[in-house]
Amino acid sequence: MKGLRGYLSSLLLPLLPATRAMAVKRALLRFAGANVGPQVSICSSARFLVSGKLTIGPRSWIGHDVLITGGDADIIIGADVDVAPRVTIVTGTHAKGCGERAAGAGESHPITIGDGSWIGACATVLGGVTIGERAIVAAGALVREDVPAHGLVVGVPAKPIQGRPSKTGEIS
Repeated sequence: MKGLRGYLSSLLLPLLPATRAMAVKRALLRFAGANVGPQVSICSSARFLVSGKLTIGPRSWIGHDVLITGGDADIIIGADVDVAPRVTIVTGTHAKGCGERAAGAGESHPITIGDGSWIGACATVLGGVTIGERAIVAAGALVREDVPAHGLVVGVPAKPIQGRPSKTGEIS
């Protein structure tokens, strides 16, 4: 999603209705080089600032004000994934610097979000992380380590808690 095509897509996406024209949004991301599955829903305020390969699986939802950014590392979002508003997914970081700056050379690490997962509002997912299938990342969590399939993580930094919410919302 780099170059002129990525730039043009980033200009046009916010001009579309917030939760409508999904086929046009998918087409814009594909035009920019992303691999976007069928029936993916993308809110117009989502921003994609990546130079690596971006894959979004079928029927996934990318919410309002989501920021997907970073370096050359791949980002794979599986099928049926829900990414809530204001989530940040970032592959890029820096090595520890020496000398005048604390931030050293830039580096980038891939991110994989498994099928059926849910990333809660305002969560941040850092590079080098794999989130297993049907995992839940609680709102506001900072994910810097892998999340197992069917896992539930909360907090800053994100830590696993036992059990999954039942239909009544209680943790079992």
